[in-house]
Amino acid sequence: MSFFGLDCTRKKEKEVERKIRANDREFNSSFKYATNSIKTSKYNPFTFLPLNLFEQFQRIANAYFLFLLILQVIPAISSLSWFTTVVPLVLVLTVTAAKDATDDINRHRSDRQVNNRKVNVLINGKLISEKWMNVQVGDIIKLENNQFVTADLLLLSSSEPLNLVYIETAELDGETNLKVKQALTVTGDMGDYLEALAAFNGEVYCEPPNNRLDRFMGTLTFGTQKYSLDNERVLLRGCTLRNTDWCFGLVLFAGPETKLMQNCGKSTFKRTSIDRLMNVLVLFIFGLLALMCIILAVGNGIWENHAGSKFNAFLPREENTAFSAFLTFWSYIIILNTVVPISLYVSMEVIRLGNSYYINWDRNMYHARTDTPAEARTTTLNEELGQIKYIFSDKTGTLTQNIMTFNKCSINGKSYGDVIDHYSGQRLEITEEMTSVDFSFNRLADPKFFFYDHTLVEAIKLGLPDVHAFFRLLSLCHTVMAEEKNEGDLVYQAQSPDEGALVTAARNFGFVFRSRSPETVTIEEMGIQRSYELLAILDFNNVRKRMSVIVRNPEGKLSLYCKGADTIIYERLHPSCSELMKVSTEHLNEFAGEGLRTLVLAYKDLDEEYFSEWKQRHHESSVALEDREENLEKLYEEIEKDMMLIGATAIEDKLQDGVSHTIEQLTKAEIKIWVLTGDKQETAENIGYSCNLLREEMNDVFFVAANSPEEVRQELRDACLKMRPATEQDKFLIPEIILGDTPKVVQDENVNGDYGLVINGHSLAFALESNMELEFLRTACMCKTVICCRVTPLQKAQVVELVKKYKKAVTLAIGDGANDVSMIKAAHIGVGISGQEGMQAVLSSDFSFAQFRFLQCLLLVHGRWSYLRMCKFLRYFFYKNFTFTFVHFWYAFFCGFSAQTVYDEGFITLYNLVYTALPVLGMSLFDQDVNAGWSLEYPQLYVPGQLSQYFSKRAFMMCALHSCYSSLVLFFVPYAATYDTVRDDGKHGADYQSFALITQTCLTVTVCVQLGLDLSYWTVVNHLFVWGSLGMFFILTFTMYTDGLFRLRPSSFAFIGTARNCLNQPNVWLTVALTAILCVLPVVAYRFFYSQISPTINDKVRYKVRQMKEPSPRPRRTRLTRRSTRRSGYAFSHAHGYGDLVTSGRFLRRHAPARSMGLIPTGRSPGFKPTGRSAGYSPVGREQNPKQKVEPTSLQMFRAVKDASF
Repeated sequence: MSFFGLDCTRKKEKEVERKIRANDREFNSSFKYATNSIKTSKYNPFTFLPLNLFEQFQRIANAYFLFLLILQVIPAISSLSWFTTVVPLVLVLTVTAAKDATDDINRHRSDRQVNNRKVNVLINGKLISEKWMNVQVGDIIKLENNQFVTADLLLLSSSEPLNLVYIETAELDGETNLKVKQALTVTGDMGDYLEALAAFNGEVYCEPPNNRLDRFMGTLTFGTQKYSLDNERVLLRGCTLRNTDWCFGLVLFAGPETKLMQNCGKSTFKRTSIDRLMNVLVLFIFGLLALMCIILAVGNGIWENHAGSKFNAFLPREENTAFSAFLTFWSYIIILNTVVPISLYVSMEVIRLGNSYYINWDRNMYHARTDTPAEARTTTLNEELGQIKYIFSDKTGTLTQNIMTFNKCSINGKSYGDVIDHYSGQRLEITEEMTSVDFSFNRLADPKFFFYDHTLVEAIKLGLPDVHAFFRLLSLCHTVMAEEKNEGDLVYQAQSPDEGALVTAARNFGFVFRSRSPETVTIEEMGIQRSYELLAILDFNNVRKRMSVIVRNPEGKLSLYCKGADTIIYERLHPSCSELMKVSTEHLNEFAGEGLRTLVLAYKDLDEEYFSEWKQRHHESSVALEDREENLEKLYEEIEKDMMLIGATAIEDKLQDGVSHTIEQLTKAEIKIWVLTGDKQETAENIGYSCNLLREEMNDVFFVAANSPEEVRQELRDACLKMRPATEQDKFLIPEIILGDTPKVVQDENVNGDYGLVINGHSLAFALESNMELEFLRTACMCKTVICCRVTPLQKAQVVELVKKYKKAVTLAIGDGANDVSMIKAAHIGVGISGQEGMQAVLSSDFSFAQFRFLQCLLLVHGRWSYLRMCKFLRYFFYKNFTFTFVHFWYAFFCGFSAQTVYDEGFITLYNLVYTALPVLGMSLFDQDVNAGWSLEYPQLYVPGQLSQYFSKRAFMMCALHSCYSSLVLFFVPYAATYDTVRDDGKHGADYQSFALITQTCLTVTVCVQLGLDLSYWTVVNHLFVWGSLGMFFILTFTMYTDGLFRLRPSSFAFIGTARNCLNQPNVWLTVALTAILCVLPVVAYRFFYSQISPTINDKVRYKVRQMKEPSPRPRRTRLTRRSTRRSGYAFSHAHGYGDLVTSGRFLRRHAPARSMGLIPTGRSPGFKPTGRSAGYSPVGREQNPKQKVEPTSLQMFRAVKDASF
């Protein structure tokens, strides 16, 4: 199903209007609409080799080595064999091609899986099972329950009354609650009669393909009539059909032209910031190489003119000095090419692959409940995980489980939900081992509902009027639909999980909602069935923040029941409720302090005569063409006053395990977290407080919910001025020049205090316009937390792109649904959570795991280690190769600039492949400054990576200077030691071969000593690699300099006997020791003084680790709770206008079977499977959190080591 994340649009003429004729493939094919086939792969068997090689040679280094290979086959300028370049080049190309082929094979497999799905298509009057890829625009297809919607469809008919269908849109907006769509009556009358459907020849005129998920405009012409089409008639690809036996639809948009695909971001090749820096550095190195070669070529020309004639007998020289210098230039290009060895790129790929396996193997990121390990889906971005500055997170299914639980309530001034010890009077912490309330008295109770305060059920059984009124209100004041397929087997379809949790709680406490019609609501009160006449629903919206119902009970009494936000309800209460309000407010503060979402409940008895007159005015206002909304609002305000307070509810939107602690850890690591969600503002805001993204201690939280660009701009400026009163408009932009490009960069600004920003999707659309995006970004970046709600998938990607464009920072996007795919692709790093919303996010991600809490281990441990190891690797690799190469440069001044190598040719070939390859790989795969426990204990260790302190242009220049110094020591110390030297036997010891061998030995020992200094964590493998490489150097040296090999190939093994004749001299070993000490002494001195004068966070933590007796912090688990006096918002998140749908009857399902009044054990309700301390409502009917032992996780708190310096 990876198709959800890919951009597969075909280039063609811009479509202005789409015209479709049902059941007419010939007519529709003339417009060349896209087919329903998805192609996400890049290659086929014929194009793989040329395309892949073309892509690989776009990398500067690969093209450079190909050019080098061409030079080496020219005898006039080559002093090295061609195999020294061709072998590593072929190896690199082969390894990369194999990896690319594997990735593309997986994409082909995923394409086949999706394209070969079957769906019933109406062809020539018969339903034929066709593959998805063969479906075309204009086809009529049949979908069945729980099937994915094949393409964007116009709904024609369904199995449900009034042509309704129920769909789950989790892949589109992340919401798992069901939505309702309805077909036109003219098409719905065709039902499932194939003859009528086959004869249907209606023509649809509609908008061209676009990415607007919330709107659709079109018309259907059928017969002589024209019918208006809107979004309520359309089923979008990515939805799932639920609780509907079948439906028929007309394909409007197929494949890449569907709205879901139009929202998906374009697949881009992601590269790390180190890769981008490497490209710049490689260009600099090329320039340095050219400069050195020019200097040596000029030197050759000068030498030829002044001293060359003296050597004519030994070295016949070119008559043309300029041509000799020209050839020398290219000869030195070949000799000095090791400043950028191709083994660098091979080693980088191996390191990344190894660190990817560490992520896959990490048991701390394995989720036992779902048997899901962490997975590094790409092996090229590991070190980027150690530099993240901004995290963009989805909410539903990422931060939360999308499970609402009824935890506590306050009824008539008494709080319920806590468990009190009868002896000590202390409140007990609720655990799963406690005995929950026994609901066996209620045959319709949900067996998956848990509540632990027995006093509430006792109050129910005692018949306390206030308690009964409380749950009666919850069972009547809602828009939930009930389905009862079997006797006692109730399934609730709630438009929001909040309502589902409240109605389920009322159900378990004896007030069971059974069914509804447009005029009635039927409930069962303590086993007695009662039908209430539903007279009006005063619907919810974001301004009212409340909903009410007006009902007449079986005895004829009129009542208004209302639930809503406390601040709204309190303003409309009768003055006699003032004392009860004070007590209830204390309870609400307590609930809010625990992060619970609160609602206040109130009622009012109505006079029959007044209500008749009010209803007449209500009817007149509802049919008025002008000022309808304003008049209705006045009528609602009029009747919703002087209400009597009943109590309050407290429900928990269950966060995933460890979310709060993970966010706290990431915040300490100076990572900013932005939440981008399709959910409503109230829900997103409450989650922000629950997981400590928003806090009561913040100086202010700004809400941007304007309806025009001018208002949005003004609200952003007001927020900006409040955070920084004295600021100039353009001072926050700084130019940055990179390779000729001059983008604007929004710099970080320090503000006094902590602030939060909440902006809705409508305002965000204005804020992302080109003339306002910088103001929005500046204001948002001043805030600690940003929450964008009601955003579309495309807007999520646009926000990520905005930060990428104007902030010099690395971004990470994390989500679990298809609606998150675009932002996952847009960010530098995309993380997919394998959750309830399918696998689309995972298939488009770079890394994946099962729970949000694993993110801290991924970043603070694996990301930091990967970045640290890669930076150490690059610094050391450049050091050892620059040092190796610069010795050639100094030697040129002593060999007449003749392009003679200072080393043996065999040593040149084996230096990077054998002698120094494994030690640096061992460091890059196993090194760690502190272990995982301390990495999590001190998140501040992550900050240097964000600032690129471990490897940068400055660090590269320091490395180059260090190499220059070392090369001078490595050349001139052996040179001075062997100058006019005699051996123990009196023979002359200053020959070229002896000097070359001494220099090689000094170099190999020195780089190994330097690596030992760089290593922070010695393992058996590191010891084996370092000492093994040194041993291999001496073994191969003695082997290659033997008589036997010389006899086999005299030209290749000319250093016969040099090793045994040279390395048996004491002065040689003294020279090796002196050279190594002189090379590393400045490094040791610098590090010592720097750690004493200005220690880094790493120095401090490592010092503390050494002082501790324990090698690492001991795990501990803590219970994190948020204490706040803030009211936790309005726990009621459903769409405006839902009440109209309920009372119109368009929402109703088939009538439930006749019900028995007997008190028999209830059956299971698959719609609700709550666990834990109370009811967990899952609107999609999936089992949530089955009881089991708590698994150990990586989110364990560790012993704190207090240090005032941190």
